[in-house]
Amino acid sequence: MGCADISPRKATNYQVAEKADIDFARESKNVAGGVKFGVTKQNEEDRRNWLKNHKPRVYEKVIQYADKVKRGESIAIIQFQYNYTCNFKCEHCSIDKFFMRPSDEITSGRRYFKIEDVKELSRQADEMGLAHFVITGGEPLIFRDYDELVAAIDPQKFYLVSDSNGWLLDYERAKHLKAIGIDKVQLSLDGLDPEQHDTFRRGPGSHARVMRAIDACQDAGLHVILSTVMWRDRVRSQEFIDYLEFAKSKGVGTYVTYAKPVGNYEGRFDVLVTIEDTKYIIDLEKKYDVFTHLTPSYGLDLGCIAVKRILPVTRYGDVLPCPYTHVSMGNFFQEPLQEIVSRSLKNKWFSYEQKHECLCGVDRTFIKDVVAKTYNRPVPVAHTEIFTEADYADSKKCCSHT
Repeated sequence: MGCADISPRKATNYQVAEKADIDFARESKNVAGGVKFGVTKQNEEDRRNWLKNHKPRVYEKVIQYADKVKRGESIAIIQFQYNYTCNFKCEHCSIDKFFMRPSDEITSGRRYFKIEDVKELSRQADEMGLAHFVITGGEPLIFRDYDELVAAIDPQKFYLVSDSNGWLLDYERAKHLKAIGIDKVQLSLDGLDPEQHDTFRRGPGSHARVMRAIDACQDAGLHVILSTVMWRDRVRSQEFIDYLEFAKSKGVGTYVTYAKPVGNYEGRFDVLVTIEDTKYIIDLEKKYDVFTHLTPSYGLDLGCIAVKRILPVTRYGDVLPCPYTHVSMGNFFQEPLQEIVSRSLKNKWFSYEQKHECLCGVDRTFIKDVVAKTYNRPVPVAHTEIFTEADYADSKKCCSHT
């Protein structure tokens, strides 16, 4: 969801609605002759074959990725924060500053996405050769116009992922999502202990519902992954190993997002992971189907994927570098998406010139010079208030790491 982040007081934690890397369902056959979903650690050929057979238009865009990167172009997932409405009030939520009540939206006169705007966003993203959308919020499955939203994005043009806390995702709803064109669901699971999960969610029974949602998605033939937050004290815990063993037993992957000092935990630097912690997670990838936004995909190792591989678009049209860097690089309602992205890729932090660690979760310089400047003020903050000319590189330089 648009919710994020960290709770060092809990033995378990919640996922963010970010997915730095879309991994497709592997085209491996089970005894019934169907597609085996839930496998995310796979080779390039398997992933591309699945796309070629099921999403040919997406496939044609994906096979251009390496060339696009060489040209310094974005291959971003559109992380679409369509609506911030949610049925939970999670302890760690990071969208409070973005959320506006409908009555306040009306009186403010602020423009927000409507279905016709979504169609235009889809058109521009398709023209740019982008191939993935993640529908997030808020909790997408309570959106009254969810089906219209999916149709407006267009499942034929994009690989579609929906975030969810699982509360409304029963067997019938899962089959419906599959029928309207959703390919994958990313479920929030804070941990294996029901009481701690429910307390953190402030929703009694939420743990049982997300467990049901896992089975419902698999039954419907949806690719499903779990998502969870990693903070310093949790990295090497037995609790996290137990979590990965559970995911392994269910045949689902685990997406790990590193704790960020934003949202309700603004300024909490004590929980940030270290470079050594990120190396430990990489080691776990050898045994478990676990990955982060730094995990290479499509044969491309980009480091931090801000702008290059993730492009959050808020309900109000602001384009962010990543879900936790609350800086507006431009507004979709005011200028074309391509112009915003091209300008952003010239920024030294987001260009292909360097391969960074997670900027807003690990890089203390970036946190001090960029993230901290968004504290105690309305967000997102305009990029002109954060960056200077010194932050922008010569756009004619090629990307050396490719």
